[in-house]
Amino acid sequence: MHKAGKKTFGVDAASAAVEIADKLSSLPVAAKFATVAIVEDNSGLRRSLMRIISRAPDLKLVGDWPDGKSALPALEKLRPQIVLMDINLPGMSGIECTAALKRFSPDTQVIIVTVYEDTDSIFRALRAGACGYVLKRAYSAEILEAIAEVRQGGAPMTSEIARRLVDAFREPQSEAPARSELSVREKEILNLVAQGFANKEIGGKLDISYLTVRVHLRRIYEKLHVRSRTEAMLKYLQERGSPLPDRAMPATEKKSSGN
Repeated sequence: MHKAGKKTFGVDAASAAVEIADKLSSLPVAAKFATVAIVEDNSGLRRSLMRIISRAPDLKLVGDWPDGKSALPALEKLRPQIVLMDINLPGMSGIECTAALKRFSPDTQVIIVTVYEDTDSIFRALRAGACGYVLKRAYSAEILEAIAEVRQGGAPMTSEIARRLVDAFREPQSEAPARSELSVREKEILNLVAQGFANKEIGGKLDISYLTVRVHLRRIYEKLHVRSRTEAMLKYLQERGSPLPDRAMPATEKKSSGN
């Protein structure tokens, strides 16, 4: 039996936006703004998400669509940095739309928006290339926090979902195609990604540009046969036998551990 959830997208967006803006105040001008698109078939929820994004000082809404079929052609031209993607779209599902989007725009980070914490569906979305998820009943501040986390190289998800991803990479991949060896520079970048650093931070540490980091990441994805930063990080950590670093730990896990 369905139970009513928390109030959806409350009026706490302003306070959360101010807090996030303060954190971003020390970044270069180009790093302060992120382009965001929304793919959501529920018109009321889509308008709520549009208001949240439009009011955030560090985000720019570039478009919204009710389904994947109409969204994909526009997304291919716009190449937004972040897409809020409904998992249960009519026709083409959010999972299918995510996979198609990541094929032509691998740098776009997809945050799945879902009604229930259905681990199977969320897991499939993450394997398709999504970097994390939020619940539709989440408050405005939680939506903005998830976006900020993704911009900083994180992956908004519960520890249960993260463990499933790690376990999936431990399974033998007998039919997986052979991959090319990573270069020294690519290993350096992947190591910093696994530590939770964002692209601009990686560029600063290695004295290379943000765009150069993105080019290296595309090559890393191709060589590792993954579609997202989250998959690349988890595969790298699994092969090294390392646990998730604190910087890359899902927010829910950080809160529960008291950090």
